Amino acid sequence: MAKKFKTNVLRMLDKAKIAYSIKEYEYDEDHLDGRHVASQVDMVPEAIFKTLVLHDNHNEYLVCCVPVLEEIDLKKLAKLAGRKNVEMIHQKDLLPVTGYMRGGCSPVGMKKQFPTYMDESILKVDEVAFSAGKRGFQMIVKAQDILTYLNVETGDIIRK
Repeated sequence: MAKKFKTNVLRMLDKAKIAYSIKEYEYDEDHLDGRHVASQVDMVPEAIFKTLVLHDNHNEYLVCCVPVLEEIDLKKLAKLAGRKNVEMIHQKDLLPVTGYMRGGCSPVGMKKQFPTYMDESILKVDEVAFSAGKRGFQMIVKAQDILTYLNVETGDIIRK
């Protein structure tokens, strides 16, 4: 019998009594980007969100989630977050800061809960996919459940 798959993300959702389903997909080191995930998960790309970790000019961290095929607009995010400016953290810092590897970063279950911002397009979908905390796995949850659980602020933060 196969061992039941659980990550810290899923344990936290269980504890909060948030319903979810899991979609597994194939990946390799060369295919960790959003386009690959969207081609592997049977959902519209607008409902699959990637998790990005940034820091401001005071080196305070924040989390941002945008649809996988979109690019973040750093100026719009900084304005929404009330920061002078923001920039992506270095890839080498992702694991120490969040506990997640590239391709497996989730807004749920980081080492510390950072202020979290999501593009307002999440309000247009009922269900949304995020990394389940491990490469090759997406969790599907009700958008409103995750917004409430993470106390997310939404706004227009994608590049047009």
